[in-house]
Amino acid sequence: MIQRVYEKSASATTLNDLVVATDDQRIYDAVKAFDGNVIMTSSHHQSGTDRCAEVAEKITGYDAVINIQGDEPLVDPNQINLVAACFNSSDTQLATLVKVIKTAEELFNHNTPKVLLNTKNEALYFSRETVPFLRNYEKKDWLKHHTFYKHIGIYGYTVEVLKEIAKLSVSSLEKAEALEQLRWLESGYRIKVSFTDSETLAIDTPEDLEKVLAVIQK
Repeated sequence: MIQRVYEKSASATTLNDLVVATDDQRIYDAVKAFDGNVIMTSSHHQSGTDRCAEVAEKITGYDAVINIQGDEPLVDPNQINLVAACFNSSDTQLATLVKVIKTAEELFNHNTPKVLLNTKNEALYFSRETVPFLRNYEKKDWLKHHTFYKHIGIYGYTVEVLKEIAKLSVSSLEKAEALEQLRWLESGYRIKVSFTDSETLAIDTPEDLEKVLAVIQK
């Protein structure tokens, strides 16, 4: 899985360097076995963002960092390019992706974070609840009357901002929703959003693995 994510990510035309950051010797050895670039990090990090911040301290000379999840073997290199392209604007601090929600199952699934956007395509808020609430319509008709967005969990940070947010304490909104990105919004940082049509599937369980294998076989 790690090798597949690595090789697909290497196809992204916007990346100048690619490194696997891990605290697990098995992953380290696996990456070395296929001649990938890997760095050992602390075992005390609470998030991928914190792990990226450690790497940014060790590897210098770059403007921005893209955090690609190692458990998403269907990652689309174009998604990486979309996030990276957000940093063509000098005022971008953080960046991520969203995708239009098309089914009621996704819309009302608390494991699918939803995103509210402003007119500058920046995130206003992320929630596990379905937002916004359409007061004048029955829930079964909500998709007919509003465009809802789900969050696709790939992040980009300027190196400067990455080092700053790694020092932030857990926020009240983050605790409430269990969504790390709310810590950044609550602290006043701006998250630029780009749009994708591609789906991603993270592997967290054996059942997830079977779903991904079925997609690959197709």
